[in-house]
Amino acid sequence: MENNSQSDSGVTTDSLPHREGRGGSHSGSHSGSLEIERKFLVKDDSYKSLSYNCTHIEQGYFATEPGKTVRVRIRDEKAYLTIKGPAKDNGLSRYEFETEISLDDAHELMKLCMPGRVNKNRYLVKNGKHVVEVDEFFEENEGLVIAEIELNSEDEAYEKPDFLGDEVTGDSRYYNKFLTKHPYKTWKAAEGQ
Repeated sequence: MENNSQSDSGVTTDSLPHREGRGGSHSGSHSGSLEIERKFLVKDDSYKSLSYNCTHIEQGYFATEPGKTVRVRIRDEKAYLTIKGPAKDNGLSRYEFETEISLDDAHELMKLCMPGRVNKNRYLVKNGKHVVEVDEFFEENEGLVIAEIELNSEDEAYEKPDFLGDEVTGDSRYYNKFLTKHPYKTWKAAEGQ
């Protein structure tokens, strides 16, 4: 494994208290914080045997204007409403507000979402002092597997597990909101891959 760091600005933040790689327990309260993460393509499925948790996620979007995202997410038996602000130029960080909502409300809100949904399994892999979240996409995004490492600062060092491929941090094609309008299968087919 490699040790990596980014030498941009030293913006720091506390981790979102209800998250452990977005898989931890949630107190029912809301939380707003700066989200800092690095995003990678995944080159093999070894993460599955290394994972300590796997959950199913379905999410829909109300707003996906440039720099703004409002989504509803159902993760197994819990649901969340999330608002995200614009990403910084390097794509590493942005403001995020998230609050838990009832499953009934989430199912009703899904009916109001724009066309296109994200359907995926999220695997959590402990890696040094971090948790790597690996998303395996289904339906129109079948074949796409992305990993994220959430950091406390943009220049925080982290270990890079062997299953990580090319870094795609800041590449908007790999944002979930982009995938609802431009599914992976369509643009990979257009690239002839």
